[in-house]
Amino acid sequence: MLPTTEDADHTDLRSGLRGLLDLLDRGAGAEDFARPAARAREAGAGAEDLAALDEATDVALRIHRTLGAHRRREAELTALFDTASDLAALRDPDAVLRAIVRRAKLLLGTDVTYLSLNDEAAGDTYMRVTDGSVAAAFQQLRLGMGEGLGGLVAQTARPYVTGDYQADPRFHHTDAIDSAVAQEGLRAILGVPLRLGARVIGVLYAADRAAREFATEEIVLLSSLADHAAIAIDGARLLQETRAALVDLNAATETIRAHSRAMRRAEQAHDQLTDLVLRGGDADDVADGIAALLDGGVLIHDADGTELARTGAGPLPPPAAAVAASRASGRAVPQDGTWVCAVLAGPELLGSIALTGRAELADADRRLFERASVVTALLLLLRRSVAEAEDRVRGELLGDLLSPTGDPVSLASRARRLGVALTAPHAVFVAHAESASRQRLLAAAHRTARAHSGLAGLHHEHVVVVTPTGGPGDRARALATELGQAVGAPVTVGSAGPAEPAGLPAAHAEALRCLSALRALGHTGHGAALADLGFVGLLIGESADLGGYVRTTLGPVLDYDAERGTELTRTLEAYFAADRSLTRAKTALHVHVNTVVQRLERVARLLGDDWNSPARTLELQLALRLHRLTPAP
Repeated sequence: MLPTTEDADHTDLRSGLRGLLDLLDRGAGAEDFARPAARAREAGAGAEDLAALDEATDVALRIHRTLGAHRRREAELTALFDTASDLAALRDPDAVLRAIVRRAKLLLGTDVTYLSLNDEAAGDTYMRVTDGSVAAAFQQLRLGMGEGLGGLVAQTARPYVTGDYQADPRFHHTDAIDSAVAQEGLRAILGVPLRLGARVIGVLYAADRAAREFATEEIVLLSSLADHAAIAIDGARLLQETRAALVDLNAATETIRAHSRAMRRAEQAHDQLTDLVLRGGDADDVADGIAALLDGGVLIHDADGTELARTGAGPLPPPAAAVAASRASGRAVPQDGTWVCAVLAGPELLGSIALTGRAELADADRRLFERASVVTALLLLLRRSVAEAEDRVRGELLGDLLSPTGDPVSLASRARRLGVALTAPHAVFVAHAESASRQRLLAAAHRTARAHSGLAGLHHEHVVVVTPTGGPGDRARALATELGQAVGAPVTVGSAGPAEPAGLPAAHAEALRCLSALRALGHTGHGAALADLGFVGLLIGESADLGGYVRTTLGPVLDYDAERGTELTRTLEAYFAADRSLTRAKTALHVHVNTVVQRLERVARLLGDDWNSPARTLELQLALRLHRLTPAP
């Protein structure tokens, strides 16, 4: 049977539609998209088919324009988003995988990088792409779940690192894996999971042929790259599935429309990301952007639960249970009408985002909210990197200030650049936490120092804070409370000063002695200066302030006698000389015993009810002796 005219028309339509798909696949120029319709007209296609072809051409042009705009915006991202942009621009799954391992090798500077993908049917993970590998057996390796380092990462969804794989007993060694690793000559290996939500799709590795230790920053960096890589792999897979679906006209039209809507929403998020990066946006900008995008209230907290930004919502502590559930699942979770998403950099919890006013979220909005957490993670990592760099500079300046060999002119200039004015006297505080890590205490000290225009750092293995203040004892007590709350453990703070820059080394030595005395006296979790330690401070102080000690101990009594002409001081001396006997004291004073009792009651009101305790009587007797030896002003 000969083909009919109607069959020929539909053949022209199918040919035109396939031509449009081929143009989209090749990334052809916009001017080329009119050709399939023109050829159909020349071939005499029917009006209905031409209309359908014109409509498909318009849709293809919109897709073409959208993809073009998407690529242009990606090109404008700063170096912070280079990796994400490069991966997002790739469409071919193999190209995405090659770009991932190539970028990992470039960023970490290791000898070899490689990527394995999970085979759910076989129940193992197999080597998919390598960069820098020379051994064929290694490139064809398959690892069972739980076998070797990679199999353990794929099974547990947690990163693992080893400085020398062959000698590391934590892993399940097999002959095939050990032989392939030996042929490749690998020793130090880092592996992180490629995750889509709670599902692990593979493992990304960085390895060296020499034994070494991977720093925490390298683990976080590779984990962050793996997060973006998993998204890129999934995006490439989705795009490939979309292209296959376009074979059927009805399914193709609906898919194009759905993807157009998704791309338009993605453009809004993409524009906001670009604006945030180019303007150096902070947490407030992120919160405003997410709130506008999802039409709700947004709160951003750090890992300690401190609020970093809030817009369109009232104060709300981060729901610990929801944050933990989101961290475990990798997805946003609802709790009491609020959506919560953990902000992660690999396995590290950086904070959380809460979305209020949206009891229900469609899948597209939920995915968008989850992507917003990735943006927030990048910004928080950048913020932390900047803060750590500034803290290192401040710590170096602190070390030079506490060194007796520092150049005053150079130190003052460096301090001005950091916003620290050395023209005012500064006090020195040395802090110690009994049951918290020193790094956590140091981080809290840096935050406190920045808030009070001061400096913090490690000096001779102690956490030291230097801030302008007039009363080191009061500030030490406040600082002990503040740092203790920040680290969740008692913090003891010894202080000294205030002093000019040249006197800071001596003040530091005095603050160290004060800290040692506080700990020896059992005053853990308290802060003080030497003057607050009574005769102990007097004994261990480098320059004994006898008058100051007398005033601190006996001041109210001395002032009372001076103002009223009474003899409370003489009565105290007689009382202690009589071994605290009222009868012998009244004889020595030539007064009635009731007079002695009344005077001592007045002393109790002036010095406190514990004035007659063993510890206080020792200090009072020493102060009375010093007062007798000190010339009257």
